Amino acid sequence: MTQQQLEKYLWGAATQLRGTIDAGDYKQYIFPLMFFKRICDVYDEEFEKALEEGDGDLEYAAFAEHHHFLVPEGAHWNDVRETTTNVGVALQNAMREIEKANPDTLYGIFGDASWTNKNRLSDETLTNLIEHYSQHKLSLSNIPDDKLGNAYEYLIKEFADDSGHTAAEFYTNRTVVKLMTMIMDPQPGESVYDPTCGSGGLLLNCALHLKEEGKEYRTLKLYGQEINLITSAIARMNMFMHGIEEFSIVRGDTLARPAFLENDELKKFNVILANPPYSIKAWDRKSFENDPYGRNLWGTPPQGCADYAFEQHIHKSMDDHNGRCVQLWPHGILQRVSEREIRINMIKTGSVDTVIGLGKNLFYNSAMESCLLIRNNNKPTDRKGKILFIDANQLIVDEKNNVHLSKEHQTRIFEAYRNFKNQKGFSIVKSEEEVLRNGGSLKITDYLKRSVNIDDALPFSEAYMQWEDAGLKLKESINQLFAKL
Repeated sequence: MTQQQLEKYLWGAATQLRGTIDAGDYKQYIFPLMFFKRICDVYDEEFEKALEEGDGDLEYAAFAEHHHFLVPEGAHWNDVRETTTNVGVALQNAMREIEKANPDTLYGIFGDASWTNKNRLSDETLTNLIEHYSQHKLSLSNIPDDKLGNAYEYLIKEFADDSGHTAAEFYTNRTVVKLMTMIMDPQPGESVYDPTCGSGGLLLNCALHLKEEGKEYRTLKLYGQEINLITSAIARMNMFMHGIEEFSIVRGDTLARPAFLENDELKKFNVILANPPYSIKAWDRKSFENDPYGRNLWGTPPQGCADYAFEQHIHKSMDDHNGRCVQLWPHGILQRVSEREIRINMIKTGSVDTVIGLGKNLFYNSAMESCLLIRNNNKPTDRKGKILFIDANQLIVDEKNNVHLSKEHQTRIFEAYRNFKNQKGFSIVKSEEEVLRNGGSLKITDYLKRSVNIDDALPFSEAYMQWEDAGLKLKESINQLFAKL
């Protein structure tokens, strides 16, 4: 099959669920089913190869060392395919048996979808899904890792399109991901971490970045944490589908229970990339005030906005000598009055390297403008004490609601970041002292003036937040005036 035929074939299963379950739930059934088929087809392929090597010895062919993953007797795709009643029970049991047979690698990977709920998935629906996927072999010789991995990413995008506002939970615009990876430039042997990894796109692209450059990508150490069970499982499947086996993705709440520790402290990483959930209100602010891991470095963020809780977690997780990070945020993090002191303390660390303003609609299913906040614990000498501001607001392609950065856009932004120089109307270098004199504002248009366009009107949510900030500033000025009087 061509890449396009493969994508159409895999997406075809999802179309059979239309009208049966909500579009936002497709992924918790389709991805595990597809991965189950891949595991079984690869197992069969490896079994046949070992059978040839062992002169027809069945016991030899079944040895664990000949297989990526073990498929226990009775838990094969074909066993489920032969089942005609209670198909969901057979499917669920087979998946659990495979997880048990591969505890170090596959534990919990099939998620917690309710396969046995016949009100959602009848025997007929499941049989049709299984027959659809039985049309083609998903073996390595038939569908190599690269090809299947690309198709898997295509499915993630399609599910994001179908699932509405919840898409941002597991999908980050892949052209922005590419730019973030270019900026971080991970090297063989380095550790890479995403504290809110979603479907694993940022981590995965670091490995693919090295692979494209012809460098040894298998020595990259990938770590991720994701609060949502099915999304964390999708991230793990994503790695395996791309042929990447050296990674650790853990389900859990990063702020409440960080997963990666060393000697009772947060583990340190060379590279951190993240698109954290923004402005979340349901988090344990009180515990963060006395955080056992010392993450409350710059001050406690307001209850209604945990953005700087994530940013401080990231700072505490950066390698002290060469740690670097890039986060995708809404613009509010650059200027909100309620976080001024926190932002000032962050700037005083000397780690803030570059702020890049991106255009609208690059957050999935949101019209907000986004920005990249780049920090580095070991800035080059010529960048120390300075911060680069880049206004790439106009660099977007909008094709039938598919908003993205072109390769030319990515290159222009990356070159401006790397050159660290003034470019009229596009980039400007400012000293940390000047930024601190400006109240610690990292708002790009405080330093680079943008021409006003009536089409650039802010979305209501951001305009409202700016109005609230303006009110706080006014109140603060009045209080200072009264204090003087």
